[in-house]
Amino acid sequence: MRHSTALHARLDGRPGYLTGPLARYALNAPLLSPLALRAAAEAGLGRVCRNPFRSIVVRAVEVVHACEEALRLIDRYVPPDEPAVPVSPRPGVGHGASEAPRGTLYHRYRIDERGLIAETDIVPPTAQNQTRIEDDLRAVIEPRLGLPVARLTELCERAIRNHDPCISCSAHFLDLALRHD
Repeated sequence: MRHSTALHARLDGRPGYLTGPLARYALNAPLLSPLALRAAAEAGLGRVCRNPFRSIVVRAVEVVHACEEALRLIDRYVPPDEPAVPVSPRPGVGHGASEAPRGTLYHRYRIDERGLIAETDIVPPTAQNQTRIEDDLRAVIEPRLGLPVARLTELCERAIRNHDPCISCSAHFLDLALRHD
């Protein structure tokens, strides 16, 4: 992207995609615990929620589910016989994905013969959501260009935080400048 130094992840050349609470909810809503399903219904969430301004509500439903799941795991926990096993270093490549509050984190590592990381590639949720964040910002801004800059800035910041609450802390982050061509 010529307009930005931010990493923009792509899937097979397709336009932007979204990872995070709305995607997790769309994929997993039927698998939520009964209490979390009830909370979702009471919050007015349908089977799928596409409104990024409701992502905090979806996150709250996820917290309800996570608490129930944590209690279930604690009740059934059986300590393993041996918590760790010795490992001898050897070269290899490993990769994985883990789910974080902001979305899916992809990572790949190449380990050398001494067991040291020789190469890594990390694709955080922000990079995956970046194109959608920018698209959604355009959709928020364009019909509201007549608003005072301070109000438009606040609305943009809120829209960004709905997708990625970490951006506003990691970079004091929005200096809105309107250009009238």
